[in-house]
Amino acid sequence: MIIKCPYCGPRDVIEFIYQGDATRKRPEPASVDHAAWNAYVYDRANTGGSHREFWLHGGGCRQHLVVTRDVSTHAISSVAFARDTSAIATDGERA
Repeated sequence: MIIKCPYCGPRDVIEFIYQGDATRKRPEPASVDHAAWNAYVYDRANTGGSHREFWLHGGGCRQHLVVTRDVSTHAISSVAFARDTSAIATDGERA
């Protein structure tokens, strides 16, 4: 799989580190709601189709990226810097 880093250009997936789902909403850090934290850490939908994910370009520029790819075919439709909040936004909220 080739990921097109916005800074370094197209690179093999071996240079990247998968860091998880970019659509999940994290509970407030001070929250003591154990059910919410349990759901955030352990619950996964595992659906097919297009999905946004966090990746780290560890073998290159060391930037965190949001990659939108089809989890069934691995076809990548977009790559953006994670610092760009519009890449992470879900229905107007930051995930």
